[in-house]
Amino acid sequence: MTLPLRLALWASLAGVMVLPLALVVSLGLGANHLPELIDQGLLTATANSLVSSLLSAVGAVIIGTLMAFLLDRTDLPGRGALRLLLLTPLFIPPFIGAIAWSGLLTDGGLLDRLFGFAPWNFYGGPGVIFLLTLHAYPMAYFVVAAALRRIPAELEEASRLSGARTTRTHLDVTLPLIRPAMAAAFTLTFVSGIGDFGIPVIVGLPAGYETLSTMVYRFLESGSVVSPLQTVSQIGVVLLLIGVLGTLLDRQVTKGSVEFGGTGRPAAPQALGRSRLPLAVVAWTVSVLVTLAPLVGLAVRALLPAPGVPLTLETATLDNFRRALTASTTIDGVTNSVVLALGAALVCGVLGLLVGLFTTRLAGRDREPLLMSVLLPQAVPGLVIATGWLILGRYTGLFNTRWVILGAYVTAFTAIVVQTVRGPLAGIHSSMEEAARIGGAKALRSRIDTSVRMALPAAGIGSVMVAVTAVRELTLSVLLVAPGTQTLGVVIFQYQRAGDYNASSALSVVLMAVGLLVLAAFGARYTRPDTGSDAPSGRIRA
Repeated sequence: MTLPLRLALWASLAGVMVLPLALVVSLGLGANHLPELIDQGLLTATANSLVSSLLSAVGAVIIGTLMAFLLDRTDLPGRGALRLLLLTPLFIPPFIGAIAWSGLLTDGGLLDRLFGFAPWNFYGGPGVIFLLTLHAYPMAYFVVAAALRRIPAELEEASRLSGARTTRTHLDVTLPLIRPAMAAAFTLTFVSGIGDFGIPVIVGLPAGYETLSTMVYRFLESGSVVSPLQTVSQIGVVLLLIGVLGTLLDRQVTKGSVEFGGTGRPAAPQALGRSRLPLAVVAWTVSVLVTLAPLVGLAVRALLPAPGVPLTLETATLDNFRRALTASTTIDGVTNSVVLALGAALVCGVLGLLVGLFTTRLAGRDREPLLMSVLLPQAVPGLVIATGWLILGRYTGLFNTRWVILGAYVTAFTAIVVQTVRGPLAGIHSSMEEAARIGGAKALRSRIDTSVRMALPAAGIGSVMVAVTAVRELTLSVLLVAPGTQTLGVVIFQYQRAGDYNASSALSVVLMAVGLLVLAAFGARYTRPDTGSDAPSGRIRA
């Protein structure tokens, strides 16, 4: 049974992962546009992409790890509400976040109008790095927190019984155990930064800070090159090489996986003592500034009848919400986005869990190719993946349908589930599978009844992350939509491009409100610290 399932998995990955990118590579190698690309600034754009992605990934992992310790392993007051606040950037489309922060901090922004000064005109590289970090740290938190919750309490308790203090225990025991998860979070955020389009196009380009993704967009939109698809495909080849290097580095760092023994009982929250109140004040202040401030800026803009109008009780109106929400394009966009997000979550969840299983518990000689086929698409900008599906859609008759958008989502987002389940699957002790085999179960059945069941909570978290990422997605959809298949992100972007900033802000506020409700619903199940038998780890221990 293992071989047919492995072959079916490979066939699925070949169709949705390999083929679209192979078409791009094939088209890109059909001609040599490298001299023209270098003249157009390819080397500078490559350096900008690498620097911004690297620095933002490092910042995201540091913030995500600190956040995981504070919210999941301490008695910090108000952890549930803090978690919701700090995860808010995950539900804000990056291009909307860029608009919100630029409208808050820069000249003519909300602070400038209220207090007469603009704190930071962040257009250019620093602003791109700041916003990439801001939108990436929730992903790093999810990955690191999932690993942190799985560390059995006995390991840290043994260290303390030996005389080690809390800090020494975290340095010598906890950090080494979550190091693979931190490396996985770094890879995930690094390749996401490489492929991000919304932030560089809004914050970077006005200051002449061009990345590879914005270069792709410039070529496709402006028609400034003779063969845009071929030229873009050659940039895609460059990005594939960067993705290969990043993925190989990740494999080297996470090669030494850790198996946890013990009962699986999670560690109890640690008392912060006299530091509890000061840390709570700092955490709440930072979370409010980082998450609520740009949301307030967007909400103010959504309530105003036009840009530049002062906000008073007389000028505030809900007309923008009414107009945007009742538009037929918005209704179509919401319907399509929900259907596509749920479909992508389901398909990516199944594919990601299978890839995780066949690269950890049932690993064979095809382990690295399996991982590479799933992780590499995340290193490619969405515009390049969309180009591959444009070509594939024409060959298969899927062009101008929702299927081609769903396929692009699966190509781009399956890596999220794989990164989420790979750490938990690799850390499950093999004694449980051996016990199942002694009881008569075959190799595949023993993994499904033990390792797969234990990894289901992580797969659920990964699927939720896929859904919230897909429902706010813009970069893939903007090239693939047709009349009747618009997504919500494209509708908002079209309002923005048309200069209707108030309507786009109104839809963004609604999108964020729905996202917070989803986060609150799933947060009660997946994002709270493990403190009792009803926590996810309770099923892991069973």
